Amino acid sequence: MIDSSRDRVAGSLFGLAYGDALGKETEFLPVAEIVRRHGPTGPRELVGDPALVTDDTQMALAVAWALRTVPELTPAAVEPALRRRFLDWAASPENNRAPGMTCLRACGDLARGLRWQEATVAGSKGCGANMRVTPVGLLDVDPDTLAGLAQLQAGLTHGHPTGLAASELTAYAVRLLRDGAALDELPDLLTGRAREQRHRYHAEWLGDLWQRSGAADPAQFIAEGWDECLTVLGRLTDALARPDDGGDPCRLTGEGWVAEEALATALYCALRHADDPVGALARGATTAGDSDSIAALAGAFVGAAAGMSAWPADWATRIEYADQLTTLTTP
Repeated sequence: MIDSSRDRVAGSLFGLAYGDALGKETEFLPVAEIVRRHGPTGPRELVGDPALVTDDTQMALAVAWALRTVPELTPAAVEPALRRRFLDWAASPENNRAPGMTCLRACGDLARGLRWQEATVAGSKGCGANMRVTPVGLLDVDPDTLAGLAQLQAGLTHGHPTGLAASELTAYAVRLLRDGAALDELPDLLTGRAREQRHRYHAEWLGDLWQRSGAADPAQFIAEGWDECLTVLGRLTDALARPDDGGDPCRLTGEGWVAEEALATALYCALRHADDPVGALARGATTAGDSDSIAALAGAFVGAAAGMSAWPADWATRIEYADQLTTLTTP
């Protein structure tokens, strides 16, 4: 008998890589050109053998390996493990997939030995904060530990409160789906989580990060992030209440270059194509925004809901880093 939870773990992490690979082919292209090349439904086939991914999957793997190798899930153990994995990624010759400048800049300062709260790009809420957080959502941990892990891995490079909050919500969504929640329940569940956590600053995980912002106190600092997430979740709810015109979802929930929009637009794609997982990836890749990150997160969500059966069977051996993905999702 298949372990449904383990199958969803695999479906989610592989789904992230599949979406990333499809979006890699369309990022930086206008929608009209994507449609000209791939047809109105967007790209639905992996290109190449192996099908190459971007820094989104590379950094998700870095997070996954850091979490897998630490002796305990505490800030003292996890931070240096994440630092090492991020610096290994930054120095790797395979880091040639148009990586985000925020991640590179922060890694440069981490390499100099700065405390992460000083190395992070404090004003950045780019989607690099949550494109890589899926492995956190796949862990068997309590909600507070999930929140701390998600925000810490974001904070090493992206210090803006919205990057932290959106990263937590992304991991929380993956966890809910892995545990059996339905995709259409997510908007309400995530909105409830954002309201509950609005003034919750995880000092044991974040230390004095809030002081970089000029906020009056930690609660004010983190509330800004949750409020921006609540705003975009409201836009998502409004968009889902209207008929789907089949167009670029970025018009509705944002282009995904920043973390909260990457979350919302990926959720839109996943929800609109819950019965067509590859279609969810293709919809994410057929966007004018950060197509690889949107499609990657859509894949993580749909895969966590449906498991590996969501995806064409032959993709599992054709995707780049298939060996690592298999190891990380095998008990």
